[in-house]
Amino acid sequence: MALSRMVVSRCLLLRNCSVLGALGSSGPAAVAVLGERRWISASSRAGEKLALAKAEVKGVQKHDWNRAVSEAEQIVGYPTSFLNLRFLLSDEIANVALHLRKLIGSNHPLLKSAKSLIYNDKSQQAWGLIILLISKAAGHTASVPEMDQDRSVGVLHSQRALAEVTEMIRSSQLIHQGVINLQSMDNAGNNLSGDSDMVFGNKIALLGGDYLLAHASKQIASLRNQDLNMLMTSAYRDLAESAFIGDSDDQNNPLPSKPETPAGTNSHECTLEELDFGDVRDNMEPMRVEGVMGHPEKEWSLRHVLGGGSLLGKSCHGALMLAGHPEELQKQGYLFGKHMSLAWQASIELQPFLLNQLPLGANFSLVSAPVLFHLEYDPSVYELIEPGKNSIEDVDYAALHREIIRGPGLEKTRNLQKKHSLAAMNVLDRFPTTDAQTALQNIILAMQQL
Repeated sequence: MALSRMVVSRCLLLRNCSVLGALGSSGPAAVAVLGERRWISASSRAGEKLALAKAEVKGVQKHDWNRAVSEAEQIVGYPTSFLNLRFLLSDEIANVALHLRKLIGSNHPLLKSAKSLIYNDKSQQAWGLIILLISKAAGHTASVPEMDQDRSVGVLHSQRALAEVTEMIRSSQLIHQGVINLQSMDNAGNNLSGDSDMVFGNKIALLGGDYLLAHASKQIASLRNQDLNMLMTSAYRDLAESAFIGDSDDQNNPLPSKPETPAGTNSHECTLEELDFGDVRDNMEPMRVEGVMGHPEKEWSLRHVLGGGSLLGKSCHGALMLAGHPEELQKQGYLFGKHMSLAWQASIELQPFLLNQLPLGANFSLVSAPVLFHLEYDPSVYELIEPGKNSIEDVDYAALHREIIRGPGLEKTRNLQKKHSLAAMNVLDRFPTTDAQTALQNIILAMQQL
């Protein structure tokens, strides 16, 4: 049955791919795995698992990302990269896809967002899969109605719906990020051509994102759980607040805070307790931002907890809530999702700096961990970022890349990634030893060299 669903999903995907095929022809790049990796057993302890992942052992199997995700998808029943496929293939979204063809050649950023969604860019993070795995790893209590149980895969129907909701919210955020400012502040209010490509692209980005967000809200409401509704609403709030943290250019692309420390200064590595923005005690309240900006690790963590870690954490929290688990375990679910997201983000941000030279035309996030850590080490490098205050496209990324790969930022980012990976592993040790728990552990280990 799972295989048949996979075949049907892939066939259906061709419908939209044929419409949007002109947006790009290359699928996601193959994942390069550096060094030997050991496929863990479920009985290992968290610290030992990460140590084994770093060791090179002859004759053992490479820790392959594609294999880890593929086996995880089999455990939960079907490829979760297609969780929101039935919404993307609705008549409304099919019409949006047709209209997107009008933007080809216009260089509207919505095209990049559409390509990422269609080709399942690994940088978007398979959050639906993580939610279903943590749901199956925890199981459910006897209080859950039998009609909500899917005995074939051990996941509740409501948990599967929540995983779909999370994918939709994440997709809607990505689509909304394709909206651009059409005028500078000096020209604000002047009439624009109503049929221009940029105006049309903004309309599509707004309507497409709103459509997915409306369906997500409707599906959450259909679960008839007020506590879950409030929890996910607070995740919406966090995503909105992430757009207003720190400086940004005219298109609201984030810029790092200007460093105020002397050259050569290295702040201490934060403990997990120091990275508590109030969400560990109560993740329903707005997060504290005082004293965060300008401190590289705290600034990076706050940006990415608000920008996605909160959504994944609260979705894991909500999944355990639907299963009837006690509040303490629900909070552990939140911490797992939060640390998993941060570890994943750190892995993604390391990728542009694994090459000695940045490819022509490539760029990277100016608020990524390697950049923030290097700015603390050498504040003079901020001069390369200052031209981006009007547009980040004015930054000399190649020169910035050369500076960063010579500094301590990469090693600090690797340590950051390992810290959050270990924190997520420690949460998993609270769950029974199951195939779902082992699958999550394997994903974390494969993520070390994503």
